Amino acid sequence: MKNTGIILSLIVLLFTQCTNQNDKKANEIKNINGNVIIEVQNALVEKYGAENEMLIKKGVAHTASLWRESDGDVKSFEEFCISNYISDADEKDLVFLKTSKNLESLWGHNNKITLDLQENVHLDNGPLHSIDGIFASYSPNAHFSEDFYNNKIAFIISLNFPVYSLEEKTKLGEEWTSKEWAYARLGDVFTSRVPAELKQAVSNAETNASMYIANYNIYMGHILNKDGKKIFPEDMVLLSHWNLRDEIKANYANKENGIEKQEMIYTVMKRIIDQSIPEKIINSGEYEWNPIDNKIYSNNDEVEFVPEPNTRYLQMLNNFNVLKAEDSYFPVLNTFIKRKFSGEMEIPQSEVEELFNEFLLSPQVKKVGELISTRLGRDLKPFDIWYDGFKARSSISEEKLNLITETKYPNAIALNDNLDELLMKLDWSKERADFIASKISVDPARGSGHAWGAQMKSEKAHLRTRIPEKGMNYKGYNIAIHEFGHNVEQTISLHDVDYYILNGVPNTAFTEALAFIFQKRDLQLLGIEDKNPDKEYLQTLDDFWSVYEIMGVSMLDMKVWKWLYANPDATKAELKEAVMRISKEIWNKYYAEVFGSKDEPILAIYSHMISYPLYLSAYPIGHLIDFQVDRYLSGKVFANEVERIWSQGKLTPQVWMRKAVGVELSNKPILEATDEALEHISLSSM
Repeated sequence: MKNTGIILSLIVLLFTQCTNQNDKKANEIKNINGNVIIEVQNALVEKYGAENEMLIKKGVAHTASLWRESDGDVKSFEEFCISNYISDADEKDLVFLKTSKNLESLWGHNNKITLDLQENVHLDNGPLHSIDGIFASYSPNAHFSEDFYNNKIAFIISLNFPVYSLEEKTKLGEEWTSKEWAYARLGDVFTSRVPAELKQAVSNAETNASMYIANYNIYMGHILNKDGKKIFPEDMVLLSHWNLRDEIKANYANKENGIEKQEMIYTVMKRIIDQSIPEKIINSGEYEWNPIDNKIYSNNDEVEFVPEPNTRYLQMLNNFNVLKAEDSYFPVLNTFIKRKFSGEMEIPQSEVEELFNEFLLSPQVKKVGELISTRLGRDLKPFDIWYDGFKARSSISEEKLNLITETKYPNAIALNDNLDELLMKLDWSKERADFIASKISVDPARGSGHAWGAQMKSEKAHLRTRIPEKGMNYKGYNIAIHEFGHNVEQTISLHDVDYYILNGVPNTAFTEALAFIFQKRDLQLLGIEDKNPDKEYLQTLDDFWSVYEIMGVSMLDMKVWKWLYANPDATKAELKEAVMRISKEIWNKYYAEVFGSKDEPILAIYSHMISYPLYLSAYPIGHLIDFQVDRYLSGKVFANEVERIWSQGKLTPQVWMRKAVGVELSNKPILEATDEALEHISLSSM
């Protein structure tokens, strides 16, 4: 963490420079007015016929919105449109295929370069140096759009493959062929003109935040309880927040001192959130720390310390500032919130919030909370948002599970060599399992792990997972199976879509859905069978509680970004206070009645808020998709349906859902199933 100062300085410098330059560029005159647009549209319609009118009007208008004085005068624009409009279907298809082939090469190789440059930050391959962060923050793709506007390829695409609004895609997409969808997705490639310098500044801020989180380890073997004793294993090191959360989950099976450990971890979390955590104990085992009294010791002597200086919230501000600086380059999606939801997710933020609010206020929440309290034999505590007792593994000791996974997967190579067998346990044929496994590489992660897809068929997707020296513990294995689900989606949706430009899924929630579906089968993949006759009902309740937890966190993420836009000049200290206040407000609205306590800040612990701006909403939506798809998969050949569903490509969310399972995304299926599960569990306990 001591090397972040160099990178922060670079971010400030780059951001200041690019902001000054970009203010000028953003205000550059758009010299194509409405009359010129109409004249060019009419000329092309007269030349190529009324049957092409709709596409001509869209293409000319969109191209005009992107054209600047530096691209040429009005006459140059008129001549460009007349000369470059393609009316012949065969020629248009030829241009589309050539463009797709070249984009795969460009994006695929840029993705490979990015992976290489970020390797030292992401992988556990030695100590980090400040030079690693500088390389990792470099974006080889930063100049892509600028170069393609300069050479006019971007305008050829915008003219002939015009962009469709979300409303148009939703209305027309149900009847589109794969080729029509592919043409529309090519139109999405060039919709703005963000300068390369600003894109680089965004990359710098995101990389710095990722490095900060990747090094945020708590040495639990040096944590002291209220009696000054150590209750965690000496060698236990947990990354915030992922490993801290998973250690809370693991201790539901610990009848000896599980609740004491959970309460200690929650205390640690609150110290991280309010930044009262001693800076000296972050990523260090040099001192003993009593988080309850917030005192640190060396050789039993108390040591003075300085709290972490709101560094957590500085990362958020850095991301906000550079992303907000892009706003002026998007005439319609003119905030990062709009770009993330209406643009990237293709679900308006207001609809997402409405969906979450409906679920969080559902009467099922209190009923499930009461059931959990009964099963625990005590009142709920705030960290019970991560209650893990509905899962089959909750009755199996962590030590037993660790022994199994550590023996089976001593290193990344062992997991890599076992991927094909895992797939065959999920109904894939040997030939198909070998192919998918051959397109995935397992790497030892520095952080909690992640999945990184390939962007060209000749490259591999990467499964990054954290493996301690003793081998992969169960918590790490569980996360690895989640990431493996991502990799399977990434491979299918790249290799099996009809056209390269359709590769992927509607948004990240849809890859999270398959990751959740895989993760729920982790014990099955270990050969551990759950013989509980109530397992389907318990799985429903587990899904419900997971959605309840992560929806609140996602609500916080969205509301914090709204606050940032309302307070763009906020300091890191002001942001910290706002995050804590909003987290407590959300807790009091949706959780306090269920848990019996007010003003809890626990929702603010998620690291995603720091290093993955506005990503969190993908998880609850992913859970809802996971629930609907998983129920649809019941009784069917798992592998066949997974391949059919995830080879649809990048459609809009509701079109994808209707084609996948016949119904749209909603809360209704999981709420109804939860009522059924509650009734069944209640009757079976009588």
